[in-house]
Amino acid sequence: MDIVSEVSDLIIKASTNLSDDKKNALQLAIENETNDNARWALEQILENYKVAQKTKFPLCDDTGIPHVVIELGKNREITSDLISQINEGIYHGLNKLPARPMAVKGNGIERIEQSQGLFDDPGMMKPASFLIDDAKNPDTLNIHFLLQGGGPEIRSKTYRVYHKRSFDIVINEAVDWLKDSLKLLGCTPSIPAIGIGRTHYEASSLMLKAMIYGNLDNLTKEEKYVTQKLNETNIGPLGFGGNTTVLGSFIKIGNQRASGVRIVSVRPACFVEPRKSTLSL
Repeated sequence: MDIVSEVSDLIIKASTNLSDDKKNALQLAIENETNDNARWALEQILENYKVAQKTKFPLCDDTGIPHVVIELGKNREITSDLISQINEGIYHGLNKLPARPMAVKGNGIERIEQSQGLFDDPGMMKPASFLIDDAKNPDTLNIHFLLQGGGPEIRSKTYRVYHKRSFDIVINEAVDWLKDSLKLLGCTPSIPAIGIGRTHYEASSLMLKAMIYGNLDNLTKEEKYVTQKLNETNIGPLGFGGNTTVLGSFIKIGNQRASGVRIVSVRPACFVEPRKSTLSL
């Protein structure tokens, strides 16, 4: 197997592909939407997906920052050579897509200030640090790719919740954060992701894994609850109002410590997210 070529193709797939669960959710939302403007917006979103998938054009001009989650069983291993091939494949995929050039030149301070301008080469937009996750199947080695856009990143939040040993307090705090952010997002319907852990790093990692492993065809009771509460806001597709502020929601709860605090990370993903693909080795 040519890992570099496979990864390159999967970066393009993540940016242009409509997953079956999202297609099902969009079609159901169109059927159930009672607001004419909202239904029109949903139909245009679905058409945008179909065109992108057919032409291999990006779903959004914000082509996103690559994130990699490696799902590793105990009988498998990863090598430095595999990591190098993944990075090279991402580089070629971003150039073939092509991604929007967004990588900033310079040293640390210059990159913050954006004083040296941008690279013309889309592949210079390096992925975030890789995340490694345990797999239940000992023979599993999956490499998951996520492309994370800037709009949802601006509206995301990772913070502490004083939970008083109540899941309802934790999840309703997350719902309230999402209600505020979805009003400002613009690119609804969203598929928000929630991670609940012990530290800010862990909660953010769980939020990413919620996006990787989540499936709109198989929502949990808690995910359905969040979906219902957010759809009651009447924000609707593109802010037009209606029944479909979110298509669903994904939640991942990790290990917890004896404490009065839970750390919660929420991402109000836009309607093109999660943009994901998987290489199974």
